[in-house]
Amino acid sequence: MSFEVLLLDESAERIDEADTYRQEGPLTTFFRTGPGRTVVDAWSERIASFRTTEIRRIRRVDEAPAGRLRAVE
Repeated sequence: MSFEVLLLDESAERIDEADTYRQEGPLTTFFRTGPGRTVVDAWSERIASFRTTEIRRIRRVDEAPAGRLRAVE
């Protein structure tokens, strides 16, 4: 799974292999969780962080069959 982050300056960042995200103080952080895990815990890996005030939109992007991307809002 991936996430697409649209920032206030209209730039977009794609965060691949992230399972979830959450706010940590002034930042929104994207995580990869362990196999079979559904929560952020000590075993989760931080992948990327952005200032929450700079984020306009976050969209989850799932892989569709035949390598096509499908956005889920």
